Amino acid sequence: MALNRNYILLFLFSLVMTLSGLASLPPIDRDESRFVQATKQMAESGDYVDIRFQEASRYQKPIGIYWLQSAAVTLSGKGAEAPIWVYRTISALGIAIAVLAIAWTGTNLFGANAGIAAGLVMAAIFATAFEGRDAKTDAMLLACCVAAQGALAQIYLASRRNAPVAGHLWWIFWIAQGAAILIKGPIAPLLSGLTIAALFAFERDGRWLSKLRVGRGLLLVVVITLPWLAAITWKSHGAFLQQAVGKDMLGKVASGEESHGLPPGFYMLTYSLFMWPFGLIAVGAGLQALNRMRDDVRLRFCLAWYIPFWLVFELIPTKLPHYVLPAYPGMALLIGWLLTLQPEDANASLKRWQQWLWWSTAFGLVVVSLGLAAVSIGAPIYLTHSFSWWSIPAAAAALGTGYFAFSRQLQVPLPRVGATAACAGITYALLFGVIAPSLKPIWLSPAIKQAVLANKPCDTTVLASARFQEPSLVFLVGTKTVLTDVGGVAQHLLTDPACALGLAPIEDEQKLNGMLSVQGKSVKRVAEIDGLNYSSGDKLSLGLYRVAP
Repeated sequence: MALNRNYILLFLFSLVMTLSGLASLPPIDRDESRFVQATKQMAESGDYVDIRFQEASRYQKPIGIYWLQSAAVTLSGKGAEAPIWVYRTISALGIAIAVLAIAWTGTNLFGANAGIAAGLVMAAIFATAFEGRDAKTDAMLLACCVAAQGALAQIYLASRRNAPVAGHLWWIFWIAQGAAILIKGPIAPLLSGLTIAALFAFERDGRWLSKLRVGRGLLLVVVITLPWLAAITWKSHGAFLQQAVGKDMLGKVASGEESHGLPPGFYMLTYSLFMWPFGLIAVGAGLQALNRMRDDVRLRFCLAWYIPFWLVFELIPTKLPHYVLPAYPGMALLIGWLLTLQPEDANASLKRWQQWLWWSTAFGLVVVSLGLAAVSIGAPIYLTHSFSWWSIPAAAAALGTGYFAFSRQLQVPLPRVGATAACAGITYALLFGVIAPSLKPIWLSPAIKQAVLANKPCDTTVLASARFQEPSLVFLVGTKTVLTDVGGVAQHLLTDPACALGLAPIEDEQKLNGMLSVQGKSVKRVAEIDGLNYSSGDKLSLGLYRVAP
């Protein structure tokens, strides 16, 4: 009963951690807005097989996340008009499931307190706080990865102890693999494959893999994934496989795709931010585990979960911080494990190089804590030229979190882990739920939407936009929104002079008038929107135009 209560409390704690900002934070460019717009078009068209952004195919990722978001849209009762928070509930749920799965894994490996600690860590790190508010694939992928790895860990441990393997574990492993493939392709199989390979390289014994029932498991994965894969291959005439595998996946492995090519070491540099505030505690636990992995198969598994996956993604040219998110639960488990040791054992001296790594991570914790406090205060001043009183508690919470997370003792008691997680939650609530939404100059799409609603002459009005061509504009203003250049805006206005609206930089107003003058027309500026396109860094002064009477 107490164990069930722990799981319920962790689940609710995770949901509370991601609640603030779900509705108040506008759609984030570029990936989130592309995902939610593609789902919105499924609701509009009733086609739940093909994936499209306006008229273009969107075959970078499989269908899973779109189906889940479509379910949320349907349950909301709002259909294609559902607001952004409806789509984000899937990510919040994904993080909560991941927290439950890591607590379940930690409890079965190291005991109840270890499971609670691992769950608190996963609910409170910056990476999950952000991804839980971002309507993309990564939160639900994390849930699948943790479920699969948790089942794999228990199969491995039971086999090593010559104990019976629970019959449900292989089902969990393979169902999670199939679901993960439908959500983001082969990431979960890669994670499990690297874990197994590292364990085999260390032990030279793979007999325990028979407990996975590989033949039945692969058949189950095929049953889960093949129907949609066959349907989209037929419908797209093979374009899905060509784009998703040939261009997106292999392109990222071969070279830096989407302007995200970076050298090895990137994930080491971003670790302190995306594992904040538990990065230092996790490094301390990980170093102690390295020193004891030969004597404890549980530690061996956790390190095999984290290290190979992290190394592979350091070597892949295309890098984004969330790519290594599936590896972080392995470190969270080690924080829980350290709680099970006597203080004198848990805080045993580290080797010289390990001390250097620990102090480097401590420096990273200080920098990130100070940086979040500075952003809380400085961002409103820089972007809105005004001071926000919410900045004070946000900065105090960030600094307080850093204080609780900075411990000279490697073993951090469970109450302090909980206090650190709670302070981090307050920081995220204020940062994502209050401060970020108040930075109006960077949220151009919502401002444009309001201007369009206030000035559209007809119910059928369609907007054409030049220079500002972000996916969030399509999601907020309408699927038919035309992303074009100044010439395209002029043509759009001339095609429907009574109802059409155009958006263009004010500096191009004279050029726009010149294009309309050949038809004896001119434009009237009905609104002006000033701000910063944070995706490109461009400062923009945009005019909303219609054909002058």
